[in-house]
Amino acid sequence: MSHNPIEVILARQLASHLAMPMFIVDPAGDLLFYNEPAEAILGRRFEEGGWMDSGEWSDTFRPVDENGEVVDSKELPVQLALTNLRPAHRRMWITNPKGKKRTIEVTAFPLVGLGNRCVGAVSIFWELPE
Repeated sequence: MSHNPIEVILARQLASHLAMPMFIVDPAGDLLFYNEPAEAILGRRFEEGGWMDSGEWSDTFRPVDENGEVVDSKELPVQLALTNLRPAHRRMWITNPKGKKRTIEVTAFPLVGLGNRCVGAVSIFWELPE
């Protein structure tokens, strides 16, 4: 993580100490980290997958909408937060690598560092009861 901006390093440190599931991406949307509570929902430990580009993690967790249609990666809250530099929210369904389908709510926000530079984004999500 030492090559990442300090804001991203601090976000990862914060995420690793919270009980809420968090997912951190860089400005390109590539996965940098998700915390232990997120592992339970995503069905895979971060250490098992590690860094993934935006297409890979989108394929791995297969987000779909209420009609079962694949959510275009550009329409995912974390991508919208990066593109628009403002928070985004959405309900979606994912199927984790273990085949477990989950309904989640996702809120994402950009990480805007000193000098108004976008250094990434954070998604906070939670599972909804079936």
